[in-house]
Amino acid sequence: MLTESVWPWVGFNVFVLAMLALDLGLFHRKEHAVSPKEATLWTLVWVSISLAFCAGIWHQGGRGPALEWLTAYVVEYALSVDNLFVFLMVFGYFRVAPQHQHRVLFWGILGAFVMRAVLILAGTALVAKFHWLIYVFGAFLVFTAVKMLFAKDDEDVDPEAGFIVKMSRRLLPVARQGDGSRFFITEDGRRKVTPLFIVLMVVEATDLLFAMDSIPAVLGISKDAFIIYTSNVCAILGLRSLFFVVSSLMEKFHLLKVALGVILGFVGVKMLLEYFYKIPIGISLAVIAGCLVAAVVASLVFPKPVELAEGPEAGKQPEPPAREQERG
Repeated sequence: MLTESVWPWVGFNVFVLAMLALDLGLFHRKEHAVSPKEATLWTLVWVSISLAFCAGIWHQGGRGPALEWLTAYVVEYALSVDNLFVFLMVFGYFRVAPQHQHRVLFWGILGAFVMRAVLILAGTALVAKFHWLIYVFGAFLVFTAVKMLFAKDDEDVDPEAGFIVKMSRRLLPVARQGDGSRFFITEDGRRKVTPLFIVLMVVEATDLLFAMDSIPAVLGISKDAFIIYTSNVCAILGLRSLFFVVSSLMEKFHLLKVALGVILGFVGVKMLLEYFYKIPIGISLAVIAGCLVAAVVASLVFPKPVELAEGPEAGKQPEPPAREQERG
């Protein structure tokens, strides 16, 4: 373990909460649509903070833990790209205004901290006690990789048909219409949730599903709960700003999904081979970074055909089915 003391955990979480409070309370107090330029700047800020933290781990724990942390961070950040595509689809489907998207992602990430902390602590404890689970996780990642590589790009996902949305509309009093970025309003004398709150729940559920892939992946890189947790948190801290960057470039780097599938498959095979041969962490980092760079370069060299990227239906928002808002 990198550390047995509770204070690094406390200090890290206090710092994260302070940065989030500064972000929402100062820099994004006034709601606005985040421009690609602003998003790129914030992405660089979060990446710089993360790399500084990695340097601190190198100083305290040495080269090995630092490389483990950096590899886990790169894997989590890379896998987040696929998550962002789903966020884009959800926001487009529910027609969330650009100036409200940052707020949804902000509270979604706070929920992600809690969920991932529980999953990471449980996962590392289980692997420490039952080492054979590492091979189960490895097989799961290989299966997920194959499924991702052979999935059709044009598969439609209907958020309205999802379990979370159906149960929310059945169990919660949902307002007929929203009120800006508010999650709760008073309507007809009753306290109700707004449609934006339903979107937040969909974002939370999506992050939980993606965590089922990413956490087993980083368990194949490190068994240290502190390394796994902090690398995950640092990656999702930059997820909001990365979202607004990706939203403007989503068609350009169309081969990233292939790279993500290869990365998941590589980590899964690495876990399956652990008993026979432990792949050095430096090689793992090189393979993962190489896949990402190759996907970006290949996407630029072999751009998506115009008829697919800009066809007659491109950019057209799907018409949502009749909602059950009148039940509100």
